[in-house]
Amino acid sequence: MNQNSISRYETGEYQADYETLIKLADYFNVSVDYLLERTDNPKINR
Repeated sequence: MNQNSISRYETGEYQADYETLIKLADYFNVSVDYLLERTDNPKINR
């Protein structure tokens, strides 16, 4: 994934699909809920 794609996700120009959300969460070691701003806690509950 290049910087332009990441920037578009951050600004809301693009919306990530389910698979991309999981990949981003795994890469940054945070929960999908954290990426979607449903929680302020980045910790993954397993």
